[in-house]
Amino acid sequence: MRSVSEQLDLVLGAAVPPRPVRVAISESQGLLCAEEVVASAALPAFDQSAVDGYAVRSIDVRHADEAVPISLPVVGEIAAGSRSPARLQPGQAVYVDTGAPLPTVADAVVPIDLGTASDARVMVRAAVRSGAYVRRIGEDVQPGDVAVRAGAFIGAAQVGLLAAVGRDKVLVHPRPRLTVISLGEELVDVARTPGPGQVYDVNSFALAAAARDAGAEVTRVGIVADDEKRLSQLVEARLLLSEIVVIAGGAGGRYGDHIVRMLGGLGEFDRTRVAMQPGSTQAFGLLGHDQVPVFLLPSHPVSALVVFEVIVRPLVRVMLGRRNPYRRTITARTLSPITSPDGRRQFLRGQLMRDEDDEYLVHILGAGGTHLLASLAEANCLVFVDENTTSLPTGAEVTVSFLAQRP
Repeated sequence: MRSVSEQLDLVLGAAVPPRPVRVAISESQGLLCAEEVVASAALPAFDQSAVDGYAVRSIDVRHADEAVPISLPVVGEIAAGSRSPARLQPGQAVYVDTGAPLPTVADAVVPIDLGTASDARVMVRAAVRSGAYVRRIGEDVQPGDVAVRAGAFIGAAQVGLLAAVGRDKVLVHPRPRLTVISLGEELVDVARTPGPGQVYDVNSFALAAAARDAGAEVTRVGIVADDEKRLSQLVEARLLLSEIVVIAGGAGGRYGDHIVRMLGGLGEFDRTRVAMQPGSTQAFGLLGHDQVPVFLLPSHPVSALVVFEVIVRPLVRVMLGRRNPYRRTITARTLSPITSPDGRRQFLRGQLMRDEDDEYLVHILGAGGTHLLASLAEANCLVFVDENTTSLPTGAEVTVSFLAQRP
């Protein structure tokens, strides 16, 4: 029996991230930058007003206060986007919009709430220091600065910064293409009514959602009938269009032997027992000319989802360019006793919470069995119980990994 760590080493050792691609910055959100984006110009590109107000020389209003305001003539206006250069003379003020270029000689802006305007003059009621309410040229980014680094996650701020430095495209690590296939004569699509002995196809929907959550670009093929020729042709076709293929159903038993033999004709494909619960029986191999990672997962949805979370998701994250492909883990105390099979690492569904002392506590869900899907839907974490631990008392410390956060 292979340990979870050994299985992960085998899987991650096969990771070949897709080549970086250049995309529009509007499509780059959620990906990792694959280049050093260097600014070619200063940001801001010119001295500009940070507020609506009056551009002045700070020396002209250095003695202004509520008791003795200083009156300055307002000799013009500058709107945001103005391209006409303006010059300020000593002892004058110019009205400026937020983002408007400062006139020459001005070194500060008096906000409109600190001045009272009337008859083309402004009464300044407070002194402002040099540089006050001014966005200086290059104070955000200087020419030659790295605006977005290689390996940086591209979020909303990074997209904005790329636009600010004039980039409409950026090189990124693309989402790996992942295909999900469901096997099983007992399966029917959710649009149909199951007959005697039939069940809905849960796996193709659940695993496709898990793959999207991991960051993959997903194609859900759905149910494939038990036809060796058809399945072989389908897998061969998907190998040409995918960086990862996930097949749910048929990991165990005689049917699993049949599937493993069939897929073995496309490359090295190995079925093994991994020391984990649920989902110990699974298969993995590198198939096709491009050695595409292919997984055969258990048919039960809870087992399939746990194996995906523990084994497949890290591969997706590595292919996205992530340095750490694993979810964040913490230590929590159990709210009830735990029993666990000897020799297997158990992954329990849990609800994580905090007490009044801000300590993490975890409530174990699905005490009725590992097959209960509803408890996985309620879980916000997975609880790890080591292979050599068979029981834990209430209050014991356990390692917990966060699942996807709810809004």
